[in-house]
Amino acid sequence: MAKRPVPLYDFAAFGQAIKAARTARKESHKDVSDAMNISPRYLTNIENKGQQPSLQIFYELVTRYNIS
Repeated sequence: MAKRPVPLYDFAAFGQAIKAARTARKESHKDVSDAMNISPRYLTNIENKGQQPSLQIFYELVTRYNIS
């Protein structure tokens, strides 16, 4: 059976939305990373480099900041 190509999504816009929401709430990387049990570097990479978050982290960020 042939493998289906995996569609790639550019998470840069998502990262920008998360960063804007976080800064609007005046939350630091450390505040959020401690609350979500992730490293500050991981959050920085999501926000600034468009790194694809895990499904769980994606859901938690969307829920935390009410991003749709």
